[in-house]
Amino acid sequence: MINLQKGQKIDLTKGNPNLSKILVGLGWDPVRNKGGGGFLSNILGGGNTANIDCDASVYLLNAQGKLAKNKNLVYFGNLTSPCGSVRHSGDNLTGEGEGDDEQIQVDLGRVPQDVHRLVFVVNIYDCVKRKQDFGMIKNAFIRIANNANGQELCRFNLSEGYAGKTTLIAGEVYRHNNEWKFAALGESTTDSGLQSLTNRFL
Repeated sequence: MINLQKGQKIDLTKGNPNLSKILVGLGWDPVRNKGGGGFLSNILGGGNTANIDCDASVYLLNAQGKLAKNKNLVYFGNLTSPCGSVRHSGDNLTGEGEGDDEQIQVDLGRVPQDVHRLVFVVNIYDCVKRKQDFGMIKNAFIRIANNANGQELCRFNLSEGYAGKTTLIAGEVYRHNNEWKFAALGESTTDSGLQSLTNRFL
């Protein structure tokens, strides 16, 4: 298993010619809060961790970096891409617990030819109303595993400070010379939700 740094890329299929289905796991934990009471009591769950609902999504983009089709955004409200190649595990409301919080399965062999990039993002649901940002999240990561045997191929820990940011563009799986690669992006934006983020890809 390879730990990637921001900006690094790795071949997925070149050294694994039999790799056809991958599992993309995304995870995060709420930061434990030392104080409490007053204003904080509105956003704290269980007394010591922020109750933050992060959502993982994936954009299926064409060679120009635009949404190839209208429904080529897979998220908690649209769990399967029109082509059936991308499937979302469903929404995790808290981020509590070990391991992946949300998983997205990709059948690389079924990804349509007009889709060149799969961009994986995490945003905070209702972040403006709840006054929440990624400074309240720790241990965020994206990892790629072989769906056939569970072997982890690479992991990217999003460890830099993202205070004030509300969306993370974690990484992307993309085509290159008929092979698939993964790039660790670790970019962040202040988009208030998926709707404003999606405007970047239209």
